[in-house]
Amino acid sequence: MKKGINHILYLNAAETASLEEQLQGWGEVILVADKILRWERAWFPLVLMGGVSFAFLMIYYLDPSVLSGVSCFVMFMCLADYLVPALAPRIFGSNKWTTEQQQRFHEICSNLVKTRRRIIGWWKRIFTLKEEKPKMYFMTMLCSLAGIAWVGQQVHNLFLTYLIVSFLLLFPGLNQHGIITKYVGMAKREINKLLKQKEKKNE
Repeated sequence: MKKGINHILYLNAAETASLEEQLQGWGEVILVADKILRWERAWFPLVLMGGVSFAFLMIYYLDPSVLSGVSCFVMFMCLADYLVPALAPRIFGSNKWTTEQQQRFHEICSNLVKTRRRIIGWWKRIFTLKEEKPKMYFMTMLCSLAGIAWVGQQVHNLFLTYLIVSFLLLFPGLNQHGIITKYVGMAKREINKLLKQKEKKNE
């Protein structure tokens, strides 16, 4: 058991170190993005939503085809991948990199590795369910995909994408400030009340 845990810790450490090396040129930008996503200042959510809203308004106004949109997105990513490592040290100053910043950068990379492992774990669980309980897998996938298809039919695809992107970008800040925990706790309490009331009626 201990050997298994140590092996997992070793793999996490190795993957984190590899990711740190790959993202070293993006270090300053990642730290700034981390501060914005975690809402270190009260007006950061407004900046975040303003930027996302502007981007989606431009997409709505230009109304590019799927091929043009994908090409522009990939082109933007290629430019960022080339320019950011070259310009970031000049803008932020590489000599200002402190131990605290290095520690935070390490934590971010470690969290990214853990998130990737969770996603892979969920993906493996789906295939395990398919092998062990094919009927449940089939019904779950059918109902889930049908529900997603119905939502996609009812809501405009660009607006739906806007809502999803906005939620994903706001999630770290909501989680950091305990807002998600607060409302999840409230929902659990309400569900427990309803279950207790139902039990009393059955009695």
